[in-house]
Amino acid sequence: MKHLHEDLLSEAREFFIEGDYKSAEPILQQLLLQNARNPEIYQMIATIYYDQGKFNQAIKTFKKALEIDPHYTDASVGLSIILNDLGRYDEGKKVFLEAQALLDQKKGRPHPFIEEKFASKHEELADLYFQYKRYEEAIQELGKALNLTNTRKADLTLRLAEVYVQSGQKEKAIRDLRRLLLDQPDFNPARLKLGIIFYNSNNIAEAVEQWENILLNEPRHPEATKYLRMAQAAGITTVEL
Repeated sequence: MKHLHEDLLSEAREFFIEGDYKSAEPILQQLLLQNARNPEIYQMIATIYYDQGKFNQAIKTFKKALEIDPHYTDASVGLSIILNDLGRYDEGKKVFLEAQALLDQKKGRPHPFIEEKFASKHEELADLYFQYKRYEEAIQELGKALNLTNTRKADLTLRLAEVYVQSGQKEKAIRDLRRLLLDQPDFNPARLKLGIIFYNSNNIAEAVEQWENILLNEPRHPEATKYLRMAQAAGITTVEL
């Protein structure tokens, strides 16, 4: 019986990872009928409910997973995201922060893999806040993600710069991008964005300098070439980030 249970769970997990929820759901429901107390099963079903728009069922099922294992971070993150989607921001943030605190308490200093996982979820929360123009919250979440990751600092700095620009804090965007380029001078996406920020601030010379530096490293860079040509033309309009 145990072997059959493990085989079913493995099959359901495979379908779930592939995004084939239609095939995964009946297997997961079958596992629940066997009185399975595995938080992963509830977490997968809750995710499927969420995908189907069954938000109340999804919330209840995520909470069931956490009743079984309060440290099951995938369920905590899923619950926090759906609460944010429903506009229940404070609840979503509370669930997420509690999960992180529990994990830190249980394991002391988290393994780098766990740190990266939390960084990814902070980034997801930042995206949600950004969509609703809650820029300060988005900035806070991206800051937390930056503190946790060792592998995605450049990309997250780029994202943070965009939020700063949208929130009217161009100086902070310029500051962070300059710091990033001191550390990674060949990171062309940062130079491209920095040039756009300068250009939209009517600092054409600085913008052109950034784009020309890109072409020194990558002479056929399409976007840098396009912006330089535009900068040389008359009647230039604002460049979109």
